[in-house]
Amino acid sequence: MNPKGTKTMKRICIIGISGKLGQYMTEHALKMGYEVQGVCRPESVGKLARFGDRIKVFPGRTNDREVIRKAVEGCDGVLTVLVPWGVDDYASGTAKAVLDFADPGARLVFSCGLHISMDGQDRFSWKVKAALVVARIARITRLVDIEDQYRATDAIFASNRLWTVVRGPDLEEGESQGLPVWSHHAQDDVLASKLVRRTDFALFMVSALTDDTLVHQAPAIVSRVSQSAVAHAA
Repeated sequence: MNPKGTKTMKRICIIGISGKLGQYMTEHALKMGYEVQGVCRPESVGKLARFGDRIKVFPGRTNDREVIRKAVEGCDGVLTVLVPWGVDDYASGTAKAVLDFADPGARLVFSCGLHISMDGQDRFSWKVKAALVVARIARITRLVDIEDQYRATDAIFASNRLWTVVRGPDLEEGESQGLPVWSHHAQDDVLASKLVRRTDFALFMVSALTDDTLVHQAPAIVSRVSQSAVAHAA
């Protein structure tokens, strides 16, 4: 259960449990024997019906500090999906609540896009840069605030908690291809394919809970069977 880490995981909380990534993380965590609880908007609770009483759900916005406080209490690990919805500090509010209320010693794993850079040394493709321009324009609609995801990860990087920020490339559906491989910077050759199955992104998130080598790291991931990963391994 815990080959790389030193902390035994029993109970975990998934912030954003009703989304596609959240549901995949739930599936993986249950298979690994974890007690699972999570937070999602009240109107999304029905999406989790197939899990029945195997999970505990705390209905509420994921940046609601009181909901987060109750949900993460007693959890050995917290998996958080950082989404840049709205213009009211949704992602940063979520991140700060988790950082403030998670139990001391809890492993905190956050998900975000490849556009985030921990040390400022990442170089991004024109595709990523174009997507960021579109996202910044979209803020006018008040539906997306990509800058808030930067504020969220800045708060995480400045924290002394046991965090990991997992940066995902383009996502696709499909059966698992195994645990993704990772590297430090977006331009690293192994990451050139820039594609991973959503279920494997979730698998990496859950696996990071017990991998101490990922503490205070921002791994960028790619499918282990992608062309770039296979070429790098050779």
